[in-house]
Amino acid sequence: MNPELPNQPSAGPENDASTVEVAATESDSIRQQLAEQKDVNLHLTADFEDFKRRSRQESEVRAAAQKESFIHELLPAIDNLERALAVGAAPGSPELRQGVEMTFWQLRRLLHQHGIEPEESVGQPFDPHRHEAVSQRYDAAHPAHAIIEVLQRGYRRGEKVFRPAKVVVNKLTPPKHARHAH
Repeated sequence: MNPELPNQPSAGPENDASTVEVAATESDSIRQQLAEQKDVNLHLTADFEDFKRRSRQESEVRAAAQKESFIHELLPAIDNLERALAVGAAPGSPELRQGVEMTFWQLRRLLHQHGIEPEESVGQPFDPHRHEAVSQRYDAAHPAHAIIEVLQRGYRRGEKVFRPAKVVVNKLTPPKHARHAH
C-alpha cells in the first residue's frame, strides 16, 4: 500500500450494511420528525378552529346584549305612546291621534319581529316572577291577589320575562272604614 494515500473505505459488504443501517436510522428519524410536525399542525388547526368558534360566539352574545339593551331603552317610548292613546286626543286633531297610533303599532310590530310580546295582566293572579307590585288596593269585583291595574306594561320573550309589569294588586280585605259600614 501506498503510505501517502489516505485510508479509503473498502467497497466490501460490511460497509454497505452500515450505510444502509445509517440511512434507515436517518429515515426513521425524519419520519418521526414529520409525524411530530403533523401533530403540531393538527393541534394548531384545532386551536385556531376553537378560537374562531369562541370569537363567533362572543360576537353573537355581544350583539344580542346590545339588541336587548336597545329594546329596553325603546320600551319607555312605547309606554308614552300607549299613555297618549289612553288619554285620547284633543278635539279637532284626529290626524295627530292617527299618527301616534300608527307609530305605536309600528313599534309593536318591530318588537314582535324580535320576539318581544306584551303581557296582558289585568285580572290575572299576581306572580312575583312576572309582575312588580307597586301598590295594593281593595276591589270587591276582583279576587284577592288579582291584578286590578297595570301602571307599566310588562313584556316577555317566549315564556321568559323581558320586563316585569308594574301593577296594583287587589288586597285580601277591604279598608277598615269599608268593613264597619255594614
